[in-house]
Amino acid sequence: MTSQTIDTTGPGDGASSASSDQPPATGLRGHPWLTLLTVAVGVMMVALDGTIVAIANPAIQADLKASFADVQWITNGYFLALAVALITAGKLGDRFGHRQTFLIGVVGFAAASGAIGLSSSIGSVVIFRVLQGLFGALLMPAALGLLRATFPAEKLNMAIGIWGMVIGASTAGGPILGGVLVEHVNWQSVFFINVPVGVLALVLGVLILLDHRAENAPRSFDILGIALLSAAMFCLVWALIKAPTWGWGDGLTWTFIAVSLVGFVLFAVWETKVKEPLIPLALFRSVALSAGVVLMVLMAIAFMGGLFFVTFYLQNVHGMSPIDAGLHLLPLTGMMIVGSPLAGAMITKLGPRIPLAGGMASVAIAMFGMSTLETDTGSAVMSLWFALLGLGLAPVMVGATEVIVGNAPMELSGVAGGLQQAAMQIGGSLGTAVLGAVMASKVDGDLAANWKDAGLPALPPAQLDQASEAVQVGVAPVAKGTPEAVVAKITDVAHDTFISGMSLASLVAAGVAVVAVFVALLTKRGANAEAGAGVGHI
Repeated sequence: MTSQTIDTTGPGDGASSASSDQPPATGLRGHPWLTLLTVAVGVMMVALDGTIVAIANPAIQADLKASFADVQWITNGYFLALAVALITAGKLGDRFGHRQTFLIGVVGFAAASGAIGLSSSIGSVVIFRVLQGLFGALLMPAALGLLRATFPAEKLNMAIGIWGMVIGASTAGGPILGGVLVEHVNWQSVFFINVPVGVLALVLGVLILLDHRAENAPRSFDILGIALLSAAMFCLVWALIKAPTWGWGDGLTWTFIAVSLVGFVLFAVWETKVKEPLIPLALFRSVALSAGVVLMVLMAIAFMGGLFFVTFYLQNVHGMSPIDAGLHLLPLTGMMIVGSPLAGAMITKLGPRIPLAGGMASVAIAMFGMSTLETDTGSAVMSLWFALLGLGLAPVMVGATEVIVGNAPMELSGVAGGLQQAAMQIGGSLGTAVLGAVMASKVDGDLAANWKDAGLPALPPAQLDQASEAVQVGVAPVAKGTPEAVVAKITDVAHDTFISGMSLASLVAAGVAVVAVFVALLTKRGANAEAGAGVGHI
């Protein structure tokens, strides 16, 4: 058996893959803008939970008497499940319909959220967080598939722009909302809030969403392909998650990376032999689609990796509360909210190439600017770089998504949506791991000399390692009973060393963004974007 051929040459051919048996849009059902509202409510939960929980982790740790490693699993379990399941979940949507998978995802995500709020042990919290990730993986690609099927080509970029705005605003706004809820209610409220949101998304989905299926949608499942891809993705993301703990030079880290590479190779070979592959490799004959996937990875490395250190910088160096730190990131959130719909309109008019390249250039400049931040940098200067970062991210979130989904045939819109989201998750994990390694290396290399130059007594190797771990997140390693004059010296050394590490990590992120500028030049408008042009009320 040989792999099926995927035509990615033009809209005329792609249009034929629209379903002939889908029911017509009538009244509320199938209305494009109401469909957008519905899927936005659903994806908001998933994006919000990626960052809102970080603020609740200390309270969870104290209440449930959990170890630091246990608390790490609250985040890692969620992202691991999400990243591993996204492409398979997209395939489920292509097979059974995106409306059904979206609604199942919404119900499961809300139910898992409520179960976390009712949990009395850290083990239960982690288990339900994994379930959250799995159900989140169901609804994210389905949301893109529904937009692709409902909106005509000339309106699709605007819709994806608003969709990207919701994700960006939810991701960046998570720490603010989490801080308010934890501080004024309790940590359980961070999860309970998803229940009414999920109910709203379910009601809207039942009333509004119209099922769209392509005539030549897959009819079988590539079970071995799913197993190989899931194992490869698990090993890769697991290695990236554990690398900061194990160390990049540790054999275990590279064993998991090697196993993941073998898994991807076996998956690719198998996909050429199965009749209905999970991901037809012919998809990647589209240079634009491949460039869109790479661009999404590079963007997430620069954005997620850089933002990871900014939160420590604001809270531990500037001494801000979680709420204040979140408020200082409002320029980033605000520019993404304003810029995403504008980017959609610009991409519709000019095509994706120029806006994408310009956006990544803005990200590169913003990350370079963030490399110049000091311990006493004022809010106005910080806001300038945060705003420029948000302005650059907006067209990339919109354009790369359109390039990936629009260059895939209609019957593979769910898989394309899964590819887009998986690329972002892998990029985020890579950014945090790689830039974290850069930060750790710089701090380890500078701390002892800076400590000595400040006239502080030398630390034994074990204590120096502990001090280095604290400084990597901007915390001054001060022992109880230390005189105030010495505390001031240690704090200065810790913050200066942290700043030097963050500066180098930001420069690396800027370099990644520069590479992404050239990748963006390989993109083009989705050749099959018109395949899903919905009939309905625009």
